[in-house]
Amino acid sequence: MEKADEKIVYKELSYEIVGILYEVYNELGYGFKEIYYEKAIKKCFVEKGIKFKEQIPFKLSFKGEVVGTFYLDFLVDDKIILELKKGNYFSKKNIEQVNEYLKITGKKLAIIANFTPSGVNCKRIINIK
Repeated sequence: MEKADEKIVYKELSYEIVGILYEVYNELGYGFKEIYYEKAIKKCFVEKGIKFKEQIPFKLSFKGEVVGTFYLDFLVDDKIILELKKGNYFSKKNIEQVNEYLKITGKKLAIIANFTPSGVNCKRIINIK
């Protein structure tokens, strides 16, 4: 019988990403623009040898014509989308945005990281398709 934690999508990589998010928050705290958190996270990815791409554009096409472009904050190891936010809660809009990213990329997992006054909160979102 399969244990619950064996069903976790990209378990080890997810834990590494969340650890980096806490590391960044513990040193920087709250109150900075998202771009500064992005730069700090990028530095940690480089230091830990984690493959990533940042601000990756994905085009949405309809009948052969581009009707929109999405920009992912990070794509980690070509597996996990990492989206950064600043505020007190995960809004419906933020979750819908990440679901759009999962749909357009076909990736299995996204993590939303929300930098709040009381800490960093992370939410895993699974692509149900």
